[in-house]
Amino acid sequence: MPDTLQQSCDAIERCYEFLLAYAAQGLAGDAGAQSGAHLRIELGRAEAAIAGLRQAYDTAISGLEPADRYAAFLAVLDRDAREALAAIQLVLAQPSISSQLVDNLNASIHLRALLTDLFLIDEILKLRARPSV
Repeated sequence: MPDTLQQSCDAIERCYEFLLAYAAQGLAGDAGAQSGAHLRIELGRAEAAIAGLRQAYDTAISGLEPADRYAAFLAVLDRDAREALAAIQLVLAQPSISSQLVDNLNASIHLRALLTDLFLIDEILKLRARPSV
């Protein structure tokens, strides 16, 4: 499981990028396709990253002020992560994963909300790491 927020973000973003490519292939299922085996690996990595997201976020924001604002966002991140995780796990539970199914997952507001949360967090932490001008 990824142990830093950046590793978690990277795993989730890599998965999403792979999902976009997989959806474009027009496959009826993942069995027998080289990208099909890789699909389940990427989804598994994203699943692990999402499961560890709360701890990674807690570690990354430890000591940042205003603490109440970062804590409030944790509730948003938790909700979006749970919902995206449920969608990913539902797809992984299928005996065959078609490009159309992946396209629907890509379009899911839950997955998109989580990605947007991660982009927001990533940018905030980058800005905080820069020296003040």
